[in-house]
Amino acid sequence: MIPFNIPPFVGKELDYMKQAVEAKKICGDGSFTKKCHDLLEKQTGCGKVLLTTSCSHALEMASLLTNIQPGDEVIMPSYTFVSTANAFVLRGAVVVFVDIRPDTMNIDENLIEAAITPKTKAIVPVHYAGVGCEMDKIMEIAKKYNLLVVEDAAQGVMAYYKGRALGTIGDVGCYSFHETKNYSMGEGGAVLVNNAEMYERSEIIREKGTNRSRFLRGQIDKYTWVEVGSSYLPSDMNAAYLYAQLEMASEINENRLASWKKYYDGFAPLEAEGLAERPFIPDECSHNAHMFYLKVRNIEQRSELISYLKDKGISAVFHYVPLHSAEAGLKFGRFHGEDKYTTKESERLLRLPMYYGLTDKDIDYVIENIKGFFGK
Repeated sequence: MIPFNIPPFVGKELDYMKQAVEAKKICGDGSFTKKCHDLLEKQTGCGKVLLTTSCSHALEMASLLTNIQPGDEVIMPSYTFVSTANAFVLRGAVVVFVDIRPDTMNIDENLIEAAITPKTKAIVPVHYAGVGCEMDKIMEIAKKYNLLVVEDAAQGVMAYYKGRALGTIGDVGCYSFHETKNYSMGEGGAVLVNNAEMYERSEIIREKGTNRSRFLRGQIDKYTWVEVGSSYLPSDMNAAYLYAQLEMASEINENRLASWKKYYDGFAPLEAEGLAERPFIPDECSHNAHMFYLKVRNIEQRSELISYLKDKGISAVFHYVPLHSAEAGLKFGRFHGEDKYTTKESERLLRLPMYYGLTDKDIDYVIENIKGFFGK
């Protein structure tokens, strides 16, 4: 069986976790957490990066940092994971979904402005598959209407838009280090704070609404409850696991990119004959090979292909069901404009096995069997 995903493991994780235990500091913000912060800030150029217990919690922190209030409207694509919407719905916001681009599966930047109302507070672009949204246009719109931008870069670690790390272009960015992501701590994430005026509040919100970070730096003689917040700190053992992979981030990235390219080249004949579509990467984007997908004719053909591959020992999956069609999506949000591509394109998309250490032999086997499905 070729699994859909194997969590990354580079060999130093257990040793670093042992060091964390021996240091008798396994709660949040231990030495490995600080090492992760420093490394991520260096890699991304972001002024403030804080690990969180999940990307969901990073998004919730972002909704607090941007002061989302009941009745505010937040614009985002419907083709995303539920956490993108939940973070703002928890604050009482109304989610306004707009259609996606069929080429990248990202929010259509040309449809955002028409969805803006006097209640709009923020735009939440989602960088699907580690391919950047058209951020210049989105930031231009945000500036024009005085809106905040929260980047859901859950899939975007080590990916770039015009040379800038995804997650560092808007006011706040959010990463995921879930076991299905390129770099993992089991469950985990990070919030990237790009607005210096939010630095101190981000620490407070993450520390249960207290000014404990200032106390630990010796800036105040005691700490207390000063703001709304929660416990968003991961264990230092989780951070130790992650740090081993962040040290080897470039090697992991290159390995995944090589696998992605082998898939891409291998499926060129199918695309040339109009049997399947490969991912599209805009010139201004440097992706991170978070996933490789194919688009087939329709949902029926996709189901047939998934079943066919399962019989061949290959695990392939589809992705999100668009949020605007979900029960909670109907309750907490609305779709602005026409759903021209969101549902149609999501029903065609099939994700193939992709992980660090995927062998050329297994990739060849996947390509061979998919070609066989199409009679090639």
